Amino acid sequence: MSELYPVYVVTATYNEADNLPTLVHRLFELRLPLHLIVVDDASPDGTGELAEQLAARYPGKVTVVHRPGKLGYASAHRQALSMALNHGAATVITMDADLSHDPGRIPALMQALEHCDVVVGSRYVPGGRIEGWGWFRHFLSRVGGRFVTRLLTGLRAGDCTSGFRAYRAPLLRKVRFDQTQSEGYGFLVEMLFRCQRAGARICEVPIVFVDRRAGRSKLSKRIILESALLCFKLLGQRLCTRPHRGKR
Repeated sequence: MSELYPVYVVTATYNEADNLPTLVHRLFELRLPLHLIVVDDASPDGTGELAEQLAARYPGKVTVVHRPGKLGYASAHRQALSMALNHGAATVITMDADLSHDPGRIPALMQALEHCDVVVGSRYVPGGRIEGWGWFRHFLSRVGGRFVTRLLTGLRAGDCTSGFRAYRAPLLRKVRFDQTQSEGYGFLVEMLFRCQRAGARICEVPIVFVDRRAGRSKLSKRIILESALLCFKLLGQRLCTRPHRGKR
């Protein structure tokens, strides 16, 4: 277990002032040796300034990255992952700032990571579920996010689009996340695709995904289209290149 520490938690923010204080409090309430990296895309609601106040409240435990504008989910994570590795992270956990991911499940992710290279907090394994979605979001997630994505990419994980994950640092270095091409949430699929192709041991633990209660969803038609196009691009890679046949 000691080789999994230190742990860096990464979250990207845009207009999450209503949610970030609760997230930070719940993270450090776990009494685990965690360091949080907040990447804020110049949120007009003052999220960045609030993050600095939280960093002062938890000295040495919170790093805030201020970016000049809304540069996107994927680039925020690429930047934060690089920063975490440069600071000596042994494990990097990614999660949303809108409280849809319960920090209380981090111990379960860490426990599973003892025998895996990446652990996905899954809505679709036994014990996992979604609260607060309408029928269309459920349909879109199950048909697009599960069936079509897995069919085209060959991914074996049940929840390919969950952003609640724990990665071992050696795997992150191996998959060259800095070379991913996605701009939006397709980054999640592309990362898992790279992990599987690299022979990573991928595990899933159940989570209860709770739809945001404050703020607005970042999901848009452009993001959905980008994710669909990405799946076809990954299909091409799947057909044209051989995966690494390592330990699963």
